[in-house]
Amino acid sequence: MISALRPSRFMPPGHNRIDVSFEFFPPKDEAMEKTLWESITRLAPLAPQFVSVTYGAGGSTRERTHATVKRILAETALTPAAHLTCVAATREEIDSIVRNYHDAGVRHIVALRGDPISGAGDKYTPHPGGYENAADLVAGIKRIAPDIEVSVSAYPERHPDSPTVEADIDMLKRKVDAGATRAMTQFFFENDLYFRYLDRVRARGIDIPIVPGILPVQNFGAARNFATRAGATVPAWLAERFAGLDHDPATRKLIAAAVAAEQAIDLLDRGVTTFHFYTMNRADLVYAICHLLGLRPQVQQAA
Repeated sequence: MISALRPSRFMPPGHNRIDVSFEFFPPKDEAMEKTLWESITRLAPLAPQFVSVTYGAGGSTRERTHATVKRILAETALTPAAHLTCVAATREEIDSIVRNYHDAGVRHIVALRGDPISGAGDKYTPHPGGYENAADLVAGIKRIAPDIEVSVSAYPERHPDSPTVEADIDMLKRKVDAGATRAMTQFFFENDLYFRYLDRVRARGIDIPIVPGILPVQNFGAARNFATRAGATVPAWLAERFAGLDHDPATRKLIAAAVAAEQAIDLLDRGVTTFHFYTMNRADLVYAICHLLGLRPQVQQAA
């Protein structure tokens, strides 16, 4: 029996027909900062469309985001996208952050409602005098700085606070109408979830790119806890693949690479050419997956 041709196996070397973006989080200490910048240095030659930096509502976390974004601007050729949320701030405070980013040269913001300060899963209450939701935040950003590109989130399995997927898509439509031009999905492990969601989004007339968010599983226990809070399903087959490996990190890493590669290559074979990777500030698995997808380091031309 002859199997169907897989496009991922029949592409010329160096074709670079995929686009990627990478998400990082700001470091909390010197050791984490070292790991972060080693990862940025490792992934930068792949020439991502942009690299995003997550954002916390607390003052110190917020400042670490700002510092990381500004260092990326100053020390690399990468395009940073700063995350911004509605949490724990007035409109005036958020507007000031947008202006500061714009003045620093940032031209891309990932606008999110954000989780309650008490943590994901708790009831969200808008800050008095703040932006109510991500659609309002997008409109505020575009009002202040029309030249800033705004990306937003999308949820193939429904945001935990939404009653239905349709309500989620209603909110995505509002974000697009307010000026968002790209959406990155929450991570998922079953690709059919993404394609079913994409069909529903397109049926609503939403035509912006809906970029699949890929989470290479560095630590299965942590990923499962994260998925529970985010409303993402962890299929039984995935749990089975990591079963019995709690004390076998070498095999666990090989399994993690195989699982992520299988997902990404299947997406590529089904026509997806743009990927957003949740790196968890680790470059090894992400770099390997990008290589399997055909992405190669960009050679710098001599002056």
